[in-house]
Amino acid sequence: MASPRFPEPPPAVPATPLADVDRVMDALHANRKRWVETDIPRRIELLEACIVTTLEAAEGWVAAACRAKGIQDGEQRQGEEWLAGPMATIRNLRLLVDALKEGGQPRLPQVRQRPDGQKIAQVFPRNTIDKLLFTGFSGEVWIEPGQEPSQGKIYRDKRAGAASEGGVGVVLGAGNVASIGPMDALYKLFVDDEVVVVKTNPVNAYLGPYWEQSFKPLQDEGVFAVVHGGAEVGSYLCYDARTASVHITGSDRTHDAIVWGADPEERARRQAENDPKLKVPISSELGAVTPVLVVPGAWSEADIDFQARHVAGMVANNGSFNCNAAKSLVVAAGWPQKQAFIERVRHHLSRTPGRKAYYPGAHDRYQGFLDNYPGAKPLIEGSDDVVPWTVIPGVKPSNEEYALTNEAFCGVLAEVELPATTAAEFIEQMVPFANEQCWGTLSCMVMIHPSTEKAHKGAFEEAIANLKYGGIGVNVWAGVIYALVSPTWGAFPGHTMTDIQSGRGFVHNTFLLDHPQKSVVRAPFRIKPTPAWFADHRNTAELGRRLTAFEAYPSLLKVPKVAIAALKG
Repeated sequence: MASPRFPEPPPAVPATPLADVDRVMDALHANRKRWVETDIPRRIELLEACIVTTLEAAEGWVAAACRAKGIQDGEQRQGEEWLAGPMATIRNLRLLVDALKEGGQPRLPQVRQRPDGQKIAQVFPRNTIDKLLFTGFSGEVWIEPGQEPSQGKIYRDKRAGAASEGGVGVVLGAGNVASIGPMDALYKLFVDDEVVVVKTNPVNAYLGPYWEQSFKPLQDEGVFAVVHGGAEVGSYLCYDARTASVHITGSDRTHDAIVWGADPEERARRQAENDPKLKVPISSELGAVTPVLVVPGAWSEADIDFQARHVAGMVANNGSFNCNAAKSLVVAAGWPQKQAFIERVRHHLSRTPGRKAYYPGAHDRYQGFLDNYPGAKPLIEGSDDVVPWTVIPGVKPSNEEYALTNEAFCGVLAEVELPATTAAEFIEQMVPFANEQCWGTLSCMVMIHPSTEKAHKGAFEEAIANLKYGGIGVNVWAGVIYALVSPTWGAFPGHTMTDIQSGRGFVHNTFLLDHPQKSVVRAPFRIKPTPAWFADHRNTAELGRRLTAFEAYPSLLKVPKVAIAALKG
């Protein structure tokens, strides 16, 4: 059971010489305590300045990402890069400003309590603008059982005169989504209270200059830096005596090589002796085989078509090089509309143009699935540059299935049937399937018609409570949980260092909750207007630009411009 073993690509950007890395670490280490002592008003100034510089960097940032991913000028797919890059980053900056203006303890819209005593904090919507732009959406952070929804520990500690000494946090960036590295750095700086160096992933190291431009105020403050390189630079940073913590987004294999050693014999020995090579704390986000759990119900033809488009978008976004991309489509075997829905998903994928397979090793990973499933059905033509959207019919609900225990990280979707007919049977079965048969605990999606949810409300809520996933999207792609930023993003708690799966710890979390367990975002069954993450959205590029500008300086007066762009989709 594993996420992919990603080959290291040839460097597109020269590695930072180790002597320069050393100077970066010296400077950051010298400033670590000063950063802890930096008061909230100054931190707000820096965040607000970064909103300005990120907005200035956005055009070049998006253009560079589009070139690397084979997205041509004028293509609507440019919107994906606006939304997943500068828009999400600016939103993160702004929400941190809001949090700090309330002393690191922003007011929660609502806190409720489950019958078992577990606390649940609403984090979305927070205001009228949220309600207008995301009609019918809600977002919650579930708190670890037995804990209170306390917030902003580092800021509480400072007020109590118990500030830390600070430290240097190392962020090993991801190569797929352009906002991951910068947003992980913001978490280190403003939630963990550490100065931070981001090592770019060789896949998207071309973004380094735009991240430096975006965070120039933090760089000038001496608390943020960017370096480049592969495993050599990464190892140098991780094991440096000045490093206080590490955060990685990537593969469990890379995580284990860092923690236990790259040599298999050394790794096995260290694990047996519980003697990690890495001596500092590490947090991580490492992917999953993401299931889409489709609760049977009486769906209209329009319902079937809408949700089929939804699933196609979950697969196709960013070429399917997303840790939250749909990887298994799970239906009830006895659902009368099962085949109609599956065929409609295939139809919409077959009409979705192929994407450049920009992430290294995609064809080899794809071939691994073909080798294990000769009956796999490509839905479009593949090529040297394109891994075709491909469905795998008849995958059994078993943790011995290759498709459920290996993250594809390319456009492969396994079709799984649970031995259920009714909604009640499926709801009962989907939890053990998702928790025990699918590798990883990062995120999942559950699609349920409102009349079905109403008829099975108690059982459905209990199922949501029992799903062991860090992010659960009800009638919405889990990528929205990532992009909203106010929910948490990370694996469900409990993975050990010897069985890390989807990782440990959380990022985003702009309400600064101290003890999150998972986030649940809910949306209407039929979202209107067409969601920006649908592969067939007709105006994503304009919408992405407008949302990016809007997130920098939101106001009710600007909502109509965003809404008009959205309605054109």
